[in-house]
Amino acid sequence: MMKIETDKLRPLGGGGRKLFVETYGCQMNAADTEIVVSVMRDEGYDYTDDIEQADIILINTCSVRENAEQRIRGRLTEMRRHRRRKPSLIVGIIGCMAERLKEELTTGEDAVDIVAGPDAYRDLPRLVREASAGGKGINVMLSREETYAEIAPVRLDRNGVSAFVSIMRGCNNFCSYCVVPYTRGRERSREPGTVIAEVKRLFEAGYREVTLLGQNVNSYDYEGLRFPQLLRSVAEVSPLLRVRFATSHPKDMGDELLQTMASMPNICRCIHLPAQSGATSMLERMNRKYTREDYLERIAAVRRYMPDCAITTDLIAGFSGETAEEHEATLSLMRQVGYDSAYMFRYSERPGTFAARNMPDDVPDAVKTARLQEIISLQNSLSEQSNSRDVGREFEVLVEGESKRSAERLCGRTSQNKMVVFDARGHRAGEYVRVRITGCTSATLLGEPV
Repeated sequence: MMKIETDKLRPLGGGGRKLFVETYGCQMNAADTEIVVSVMRDEGYDYTDDIEQADIILINTCSVRENAEQRIRGRLTEMRRHRRRKPSLIVGIIGCMAERLKEELTTGEDAVDIVAGPDAYRDLPRLVREASAGGKGINVMLSREETYAEIAPVRLDRNGVSAFVSIMRGCNNFCSYCVVPYTRGRERSREPGTVIAEVKRLFEAGYREVTLLGQNVNSYDYEGLRFPQLLRSVAEVSPLLRVRFATSHPKDMGDELLQTMASMPNICRCIHLPAQSGATSMLERMNRKYTREDYLERIAAVRRYMPDCAITTDLIAGFSGETAEEHEATLSLMRQVGYDSAYMFRYSERPGTFAARNMPDDVPDAVKTARLQEIISLQNSLSEQSNSRDVGREFEVLVEGESKRSAERLCGRTSQNKMVVFDARGHRAGEYVRVRITGCTSATLLGEPV
């Protein structure tokens, strides 16, 4: 665990100053924000969701794709208005972009006061004190041990039904396109007792769903205790608690995990299994450590153990050297698997990765865009087909809250992670409701309580 040195600034504390955190990127970042708020609250800072009231603004960043970084750079420019309004305002960049760009963020017209990497959140109070004293607070050191295991996150969600629980940090896979191992460090798993204790506290507080998080969640290993055992222990907290997890790597999706899922009804029937490409030649260049045939064998195993399991994925268009045939292989994989939904991206080279150092970004932008549009169009069709098959069926839906369009209607998710909108009829958030599906769009199921 990282040791924070005591210094002469330490006695100052938060003194009730207000903290605002803006979060970009993945579920891991959302979970990290809850840790940051907990650390700062313990030092006397009050959290606010109104940026106009903030004395400290932290932007929790993502470096996985170029457009995410560009959005954050745009937000830093917008911070000038807030600084003019409140000259004492402290602005910081935390998370993956902070680790990647380091001192670059503390110079120039949009310079920030604090830069803290994903393993430096315990140090934030000291960094704020340094910035308050006129300096720059910088800590981007990566750790091989930090998991924030004993920190109780401050839950910022508004429905009080679903929560993220981080069980590990970092990644050892080093996919050639991916910056995560360089910004979040190597894999380390959280002590299982702290995970179970956190889940129990959430259930006792009224939460009815947890999502176990890790960059490669099914490679969890704490002194020989592997992910299937942890998953079972979490599911055994209560049969009324739904359990999800993300994200899985195909090479680690073993039969033991599938057997555990199949044996526990409250482990949700949905697996996010990123393929990235449908061509073995491309997967080799990506350093994904499986072939197309390996991937399809794992899909067959999922169907064998859990015929009702939804499968979602990640896909990249236009990675280095992608040919028309490799792109077509991705489209054919999509058709063969029949994904329920997908996250789809155009490849953007990330500085520091193996691909950036050794592989040309040689697919023209226009070709990348056209291929991505083909992928999106096909997935929209597959999603609509998937939802259409559910019309007439009944599902147990965990209510998350009111529908965005009407207070008379509720929304919630099936075990397969599909959103359902239906008439409230006296039901409320946190309840399980049996719903018959009466219609659908490509993104949402429509139903009525049974």
